[in-house]
Amino acid sequence: MSFDGFFTHAMVNELNTKLATGRVSKINQPYENEIIITIRANGNNYPLLLSANPSYARVQITNIPYSNPEKPTNFNMTLRKYLNGAILNKVSQLDNDRVLKLHFLTRNELGDLQEIVLITEIMARHSNIILINGHDLNVIDAVKRISSDKNRYRTLLPGDTYINPPKQDTINLFENNSIELLQSLNSQFPNAEVLASNLQKSFQGLSYATALCMANLIHENNNLSDSIDKFIKIYNNPRPTIFEKDSRTDFTVYPFNFNNNVKEFNSLSEMLDFYYRDKAERDRTKEQGNLLIKIARNELKKSRKKAKKLQKTLDETKNAAEYRIKGEILMTYLGKIKRGMKEIILPNFYDNQNDIKIKLSNKISPSENAQKYFKRYQKDKNAVSYVNNQIKINNQNIEYFDNILSQIELAKPEDLKDIKLEFKQEGYLKNHNYHNKGKHKKVKISKPESFISDNGIEIQVGKNNLQNDKLTLKSADKREIWLHAQKIHGSHVIIKSFNPDEDTVAQAAKLAAYFSKARDSANVPVDYVQVKHVRKPNGAKPGMVIYDSQNTLYVTPTEELVNKLRENYKKSKS
Repeated sequence: MSFDGFFTHAMVNELNTKLATGRVSKINQPYENEIIITIRANGNNYPLLLSANPSYARVQITNIPYSNPEKPTNFNMTLRKYLNGAILNKVSQLDNDRVLKLHFLTRNELGDLQEIVLITEIMARHSNIILINGHDLNVIDAVKRISSDKNRYRTLLPGDTYINPPKQDTINLFENNSIELLQSLNSQFPNAEVLASNLQKSFQGLSYATALCMANLIHENNNLSDSIDKFIKIYNNPRPTIFEKDSRTDFTVYPFNFNNNVKEFNSLSEMLDFYYRDKAERDRTKEQGNLLIKIARNELKKSRKKAKKLQKTLDETKNAAEYRIKGEILMTYLGKIKRGMKEIILPNFYDNQNDIKIKLSNKISPSENAQKYFKRYQKDKNAVSYVNNQIKINNQNIEYFDNILSQIELAKPEDLKDIKLEFKQEGYLKNHNYHNKGKHKKVKISKPESFISDNGIEIQVGKNNLQNDKLTLKSADKREIWLHAQKIHGSHVIIKSFNPDEDTVAQAAKLAAYFSKARDSANVPVDYVQVKHVRKPNGAKPGMVIYDSQNTLYVTPTEELVNKLRENYKKSKS
């Protein structure tokens, strides 16, 4: 089910109940199209998320932690200027559309009371967050400024008059139950799927999934009026539910005949946190790491192309021994060679049964022809050593960038700054916007994530190459236990114990498997060994180590265990 007009209606009720009359205490913009406004209400702090993300636009209270950029955006600064300390008077909805409005009361520079409205339009790629003056509807700013060349219907630039999104000629069911129209549609379309499509055309704010639930409810009850009353009551008193249908997980305001893996929640916001935690985070990581992904893919493409060329060169040097043989045969039979000859057939004393045909240059002497073959032999012989070394270096580069892409895929948005720093240090960002053209500031590498095993032992997990190097080579005691998924890109894991119990080692191994490219696999081999047996070869890329004397454990990673050990750590710190 999508965040449609009906879901917006239910969310507006939830937000009014929890946040109305609350005061704004903090405003942050952790991601490009997302705002977090912390509202102090009823003795609690509520982080309110306003998202204009093209894929996951929504408004909800969130408890998912986030990290702020080092420098606030201009839009964030504008929000702080107008809304810091403001009182949230109410939350409203435009008809039954996906437009949610936060009405704030604050005072201007002269001390006069004024209304400032923060509008979130939830419309897929056209989603936006707009700050307007509630008195004259003038746009103060928008997270996505829209000029006339992008939209002829309306512009969203500072100073423009705010115009509501285009209104469809449909009915708001919360204001008009339209029994006669519903009776007509119900009699015309006895099939639930067809009825749902026609309900969408007639009533505002209906996604197909919601319309289908409404159609089924109508067909299940002979009393149409009771069916509509029940449907409206559901959205005024929701039972937030996550369900699974046709191998697909989705959310809804009510368990509409969904019996597969139903999980109910206390609030819509709590449900959305559960549903979007991984989906939205992956999208944020992809959005913020777009340049890093592009660089890694380009370098990977170049390295793979180079690998083909090096292999071709290596194949061409396989005839080096043949050049040496021809040179020696020419030197042996110099007396038989006349200047001006273009080729000669001579006995091959390396192969008594066959003669050998040797091409000659008619412009040089017999001795010079022999030396020419010796020089070609020496050149190819030297090339073999050089090309093999280049193949080794190039394979390391392929391994490195493949590993980087795996790390970005598993990363949280806040983990990207270490990868960005690593690319700067390795010289891959020198021609890009991320490069610091001024003085190089010393940047701290972020800390690895910590977990606590069921037996109370801390386990640390590095999330990128710089974290891995620091964790394994600098922070860890040589007597502690180091783990890594065998021959698979993944995190370095350290058990902060010299002699951990078997259960702790197994749980650490599952963490190593989960934070690796084999996350979705079963029976993953994980090597573990004391840190003293792990070392970094000279000149190796960040994150690359070698080790010996290891033992191997086969485990199946699960998200449930990761969350459990993560909660263990949080409890230990509270």
